[in-house]
Order: sequence, then C-alpha cells, then structure tokens
Amino acid sequence: MAEVKVKAQPPDADPVEIENRIIELCHQFPHGITDQVIQNEMPHIEAQQRAMAINRLLSMGQLDLLRSNTGLLYRIKESQNTGKMKGSDNQEKLVYQIIEDAGNKGIWSRDIRYKSNLPLTEINKILKNLESKKLIKAVKSVAASKKKVYMLYNLQPDRSVTGGAWYSDQDFESEFVEVLNQQCFKFLQSKAETARESKQNPMIQRNSSFASSHEVWKYICELGISKVELSMEDIETILNTLIYDGKVEMTIIAAKEGTVGSVDGHMKLYRAVSPIIQPTGLVRAPCGLCPVFDDCHEGGEISPSNCIYMTEWLEF
Repeated sequence: MAEVKVKAQPPDADPVEIENRIIELCHQFPHGITDQVIQNEMPHIEAQQRAMAINRLLSMGQLDLLRSNTGLLYRIKESQNTGKMKGSDNQEKLVYQIIEDAGNKGIWSRDIRYKSNLPLTEINKILKNLESKKLIKAVKSVAASKKKVYMLYNLQPDRSVTGGAWYSDQDFESEFVEVLNQQCFKFLQSKAETARESKQNPMIQRNSSFASSHEVWKYICELGISKVELSMEDIETILNTLIYDGKVEMTIIAAKEGTVGSVDGHMKLYRAVSPIIQPTGLVRAPCGLCPVFDDCHEGGEISPSNCIYMTEWLEF
C-alpha cells in the first residue's frame, strides 16, 4: 500500500472568514449560540482566534451577548435584518419573510406560492428581484436534482440540501466515503494494536484502545486526503457506518465542559473490535440499522438495487 504523506498544518484562518462563519451560525440559530457550538463547527480554529472574532463582532454591534441557563449566548442583532427590505412592496416583503422562516433548509417556489397565495409569474419576478439584490439565493437540492430551494443569501445550506461532504455536484462520492471508511478503521486498529502491545492488564488495554471522534478527525485532517473541510460530525457519520458493519463499537463518557470533542458534558469514544463469530441469517439484514432507511426507495439516490450492504447480505 502506498505511503500516505502527512499534510502540514494549515496556516491561521482568515479572521474575516471566521467572523462570517459565526454570523452564519447565528442566522442558523436565531435564538443564540454558545461558544461550544462555535467550537464544534470550527474545531480547527484556536480558542484565541474564536475569542478575537467574537469580540470584534460584539464591538461592531453585530452580535448581542446574552446570559442563559446554559451560559453565555451570542445572538445576531435584530437591527441587522432591518432596512433590507426598504422600498419593497408588501408582496416582496411577504415572499422574503416566507423564505426567511424556511431557514437554511430553504423552500421550493411551489411552497412559496402555496403560502403566499400569489401567482407563479409574480413569484418568479419577485425571486429574481430578490436574487439581484443578493437578499436570497437559489441552491440545488440533492433530494431533487431538477429543483432549486431558496434561502437567505448569507446562510450556509443545510446538509440535507447539499448532501454535505459526501456529495459533489449532486453526485454521491462513494469512493471518497470508502477511503475515509478504511482510514478511520485503520487508525482505530492501530490504536488497538498499540494497546495490546503495551502488555498491561486487560482493562487498561481496553480503555487505551478507545479514541475520541476528535482524535480520528485530527488524524484524517493530517492525512490530507479530503479536498473539502470535514467536521467532527462528518467523521462521526463515517464511524457510525463502521459500527453498523460490526467493525467498531462506541461508548459515551462524561467529560468536563470545554474539553475538546465533548458536547453537553459528554464525549463519544470508539474502538476497533473483532467479532468472535459472524452473525447469520436475518440478524445481518442491513435495513434494521440503516441510518438512511427513510430516504431509501426504488429509483432514488439511495435504493435497495444499488445498496452494497443489501448485495452483501443476499450473497451471504
């Protein structure tokens, strides 16, 4: 197998890009976001860089600082949304409001027509006008290749719209997912092998064979095998497929607030496992554990006819 070269650490991110991403997150979560949310969305950004970006946005009056039961919250100032529709008529304001309420999942023109009760020709005219003002944008959805959804211009589309890191130009990157699957499993296997070679008692060996999703994410980032920026959520999705394959097991432990890789005081740990015997018959049917079961249908992007897990099960 060819040796994979370790990618050098990337330079510090552009402060403006960090600020723009924080603003996008605030638009996605209008009730406010915590520092933990920002950290989970941008794990590669140092705490000092995050603090500088937040302080700058606060000083410019773009964010409000609030206190809640869960701690400090950062929320976009309402004044940021005022004045955008100055000079627009009531119909245009109505369409803009409908699109704004849809959030980062967007809304089809058909649904805009249903909610606004406006003629389709009028809606198309309003949509073009709002797009020209850069108040909204049209995004192609992986759920329907010939249809577009509309959302506010400054929003980052939801993963359900773009397909996340696993899609490129609406095509599912199966080879890329397979490479990530192999590399994640290789890392956990290496971790387990190192634990076995330590010759310590079985309990210590077992505990030291676990790795957090942040450790796996860091390893994948250092390999430099991805052309897109992967989040820990992306890596956890890959690790979940390994769990469904019976190659990996997961446990959840308590963690101190602010610990890298923790969410709400909990951290997910993973380790490679080797089943003693192979399960047989219906126990191996993939549908019962499939995370995209609800999206699977004949003729769709995900269907029984192109499911590799179904093919393997039938061959068994």
